[in-house]
Amino acid sequence: MPALNTLLVVAKQPIPGQTKTRLCPPLTHAQAADLYECFLRDTLDTMRKVRDVQCVIGFHPEAAQDYFRYLAPDMKLTCQYGDSLGERLDYLLTEMLANGSQQVVVMDSDSPTLPADYISQAFDRLMTADVVIGPTRDGGYYLIGMKHPQPHLLRQVQMSTPHVLADTLALAQSTGLMASLLPTWYDIDTIADLRQLDDEITQLNKNGSALATRRWLSQTTWRKSRT
Repeated sequence: MPALNTLLVVAKQPIPGQTKTRLCPPLTHAQAADLYECFLRDTLDTMRKVRDVQCVIGFHPEAAQDYFRYLAPDMKLTCQYGDSLGERLDYLLTEMLANGSQQVVVMDSDSPTLPADYISQAFDRLMTADVVIGPTRDGGYYLIGMKHPQPHLLRQVQMSTPHVLADTLALAQSTGLMASLLPTWYDIDTIADLRQLDDEITQLNKNGSALATRRWLSQTTWRKSRT
C-alpha cells in the first residue's frame, strides 16, 4: 500500500491579546481572535477539499489539544515543537515524513480564500520537484512541501522578513534542490491585508468558500469602521 500524502496546517489557538495583534487597532483583541478562528474554520474546509491526503493540524500551544479536537474531530493532531517558526516547520515536516508520508505539504492558517486547487497542485509538483513553495505577495510563502527532510531550508532562513522566499530559493539552488513555485496568493497579517481581503472576498468566493470569514466581515463593525 503506498504511503499517504500529508497536508499539514500550522495553527494557534485563538486567544485575545495573543492572536493577530497586528490587526489591533482598529480591531479589538477579542475581534482579532474571533476573526482568526474564522480563518481557521475556512482553512480546514479548504483542506477537506484536497483529495487523497491525510489532513493534520500542527497546533500550538500544547494545552490547545482539546480545542482543536473539538474544532476538527475528523483531523489528526500533532503539537508544534521548537523555539522559532523555522524550527517548528522543520519538526512537523520531518515528523510526518519519518512516519511514512511520501509527500508532506505544510500551509498557513492565515489565507482563508486560498484556492484548494493550489494545494492540490503542490502535491502534483512534488512528483518531479524536490521542494514546492507557494509565494505570498509580501515576500514570504503560504505553503512549503517536500519529499525528504530539508532542515536547512527552514532553520537557516530568517522567517517573517520580506525576503523569506528569495532566501529559501537561493538556499535551495545552492544545495542542488529543484524548487517549483505555485501561483502567488496572500495571507492576512496587517490591516492593509485585511482591507484587501474585505475588498476582494466577494469576487474571490463565488464558489462559496471562506464562508466563516465572509460572515464575520459582513456582520461586525469592521466595514462600518472603514467609512
